[in-house]
Amino acid sequence: MDTAADLSHIPFWGLPRAERHEAFRRLRALDQPVFFRENKIPFIGHGPGYYALVRHADVTEASRDPAVFSSEPTANSIPDMPRWLAVYFGSMINMDDPRHARLRRIVSRAFTPRILAKMEEDLGRAAREIVDGAVREGPGDFVPQIAARLPVRVICDMMGIPAEHHDRVLRRTNTILANADSEYSGVVVDPSRPDASFGRWTTARGLVALLRAGHDLNGLARRLAAERRRRPTDDLTSMLVHGEERLTAQELGSFFILLVVAGSETTRNAIAHGLKLLTDHPGQRALLLEDFDGRIAGAVEEIVRHSSPVIQFRRTVTRAHTMNGHDYRAGDKVLLFYNSANRDEAVFRDPDVFDITRSPNPHVGFGGPGPHYCLGAHLARREITVMFRELFDRMPAIRSVGEPSYLLSNFINGVKHMSYRF
Repeated sequence: MDTAADLSHIPFWGLPRAERHEAFRRLRALDQPVFFRENKIPFIGHGPGYYALVRHADVTEASRDPAVFSSEPTANSIPDMPRWLAVYFGSMINMDDPRHARLRRIVSRAFTPRILAKMEEDLGRAAREIVDGAVREGPGDFVPQIAARLPVRVICDMMGIPAEHHDRVLRRTNTILANADSEYSGVVVDPSRPDASFGRWTTARGLVALLRAGHDLNGLARRLAAERRRRPTDDLTSMLVHGEERLTAQELGSFFILLVVAGSETTRNAIAHGLKLLTDHPGQRALLLEDFDGRIAGAVEEIVRHSSPVIQFRRTVTRAHTMNGHDYRAGDKVLLFYNSANRDEAVFRDPDVFDITRSPNPHVGFGGPGPHYCLGAHLARREITVMFRELFDRMPAIRSVGEPSYLLSNFINGVKHMSYRF
């Protein structure tokens, strides 16, 4: 496989988006899934490699069959996660039933329709205050000024994290998802190296930053949990440490990291990508503003499909299995590439076209169907809706300016910086 289309070659993820979309189109056209070798990562270890599942049919079928395509030992890391990382990042996303079902049952208390309905007023107030601040400051960088603020605030308010810690949580989240991006991780990728291996020093530096961020967020959640055990309130932390079923201190710490990373990053990037898409497609923007209430739901789904904020998750095959004509063996790793499934020509007509009226729109931007479908998908949709409502009410001429700065990552389709004006 040409390194220009090698999904394990880190500089591939820094190529222009059109080139990457074309590479995935070629992969979808093949008769069989392609096997890619894993990069060697010092201090972590590695396996032989993984199969890239790039078709919508493969991603959805594997998602529905956790007995064969397991989330254990890890779903959010290509190499198996060592214990010293799993203590912080070994959340329920890396578990199968019954452990996964138990944790999901406990934490789902925070996402009932009644709880989400109560949050509606809080969401509107938070969006207004964020836009108020942007109006006072004037246009600058849309991501830290607007897109990143609402989801972090919502998650922290849910957990009961005081406002003075919100920026700290955001910085730690950036570090955790830094991947190979030198701005956040300190890791420098040498594009002249054909295997894109990381130097031992730069990898160590990135791992130390990752561990520190995980340790800090874990400690923040544990300290808050200890306080809520003594003096419970009406926040999510109190709910999770009281009652017949409750989370242990370790479970609470890793759940908070999952919640703040998955809950904030997906939403912030959808908001940022959304502004860019609505700027680049003025006809779609005009269509939305012509009937915001009638079209925003479709616009949110299309923004998530088109941008695919989460690129992939891993599964591990538990036994010999044939799927769509390919034979898998026990122990095989597969990566579910949601970004590719969301542009599958077999499912989506004109998949590269941004169309807020697209229907049906069976995207997998919140994960494929099955037990690991995003627990906070409804909340994310509401946050995106509320933020765009506030932006277009208060800043009807808001537009992105120039080309954004994107995160170098094979995991998150992130927007780091984006200029805008209103």
